[in-house]
Amino acid sequence: MDVRSALDVIAADAARGDIVFPTHNDIALRVQRLLDDPECSVDALTKLIGAEPILATRVLAIANSIAYNPGGRTISGIKSAVARLGFATLRALAATVIVRQMKDLSLAAEHRALAARLWEHTASVASLARVIAHRVTRQNPDAAFFAGIVHEIGSFYLIARAGAFPGLLTSDLELWHGDGEAAVGRAVLCALQVPAPILEAMETLWSGFLAMPPTSLGDTLLLADQLSPIESPIDALAGMSRRGMAVELELLIDDETLTSILAESAEEVASLCAALKS
Repeated sequence: MDVRSALDVIAADAARGDIVFPTHNDIALRVQRLLDDPECSVDALTKLIGAEPILATRVLAIANSIAYNPGGRTISGIKSAVARLGFATLRALAATVIVRQMKDLSLAAEHRALAARLWEHTASVASLARVIAHRVTRQNPDAAFFAGIVHEIGSFYLIARAGAFPGLLTSDLELWHGDGEAAVGRAVLCALQVPAPILEAMETLWSGFLAMPPTSLGDTLLLADQLSPIESPIDALAGMSRRGMAVELELLIDDETLTSILAESAEEVASLCAALKS
């Protein structure tokens, strides 16, 4: 089967909802559903998160990162971490578990290694997006963080399905960019019930059009993706990286340059990125 046919099959399966997530992601999915409940309580969330060691560990790590703990007051309890982070960030962290463990759907060692490199890129973009939202585009930092976490969801799913299409990830993946990535990404994001503003931001990412000056959540995500020092391995395979398009870009934001803002925020980005990768 050629690349176009393989991508068409993967996109069609995703559009039909024929998507299988790792069984141990059940609690992370339940956390997302609980967060949608208007009567959701901190106690209920604490109990559910505490039942999933991976999610609980990540919640504590993020809560103690510089981004959420600039005063350096370390906490060790899940309930305190939940209260510090808030529901929006918890939604992103539940998505983190789901996205990161999608690599478990692949049996091939080389595909798992590719997914691990893709997660390195994802963590970098999510961390940058949060800072850029706060300091540059004045968007909701938690929404930007969430968007960064899920922005490569289509690529993760592509890797997960690649075992059924021998040679797919060693072929010319130029067709993945644009309609291919967008079709699969939309379907998987809808299966995860991602909020509409995040879907809109993803459309900006897939279009590759960065408004100047950048102001929207989509601009925030695209700028973070372009500025990330870690390239997506799928973009590299396709020979159509988004990285580097904004490297030479300089903006003036409230008498500060983009370069100076990123330099000042480097420790925050590094701390958040490390917490995501732990």
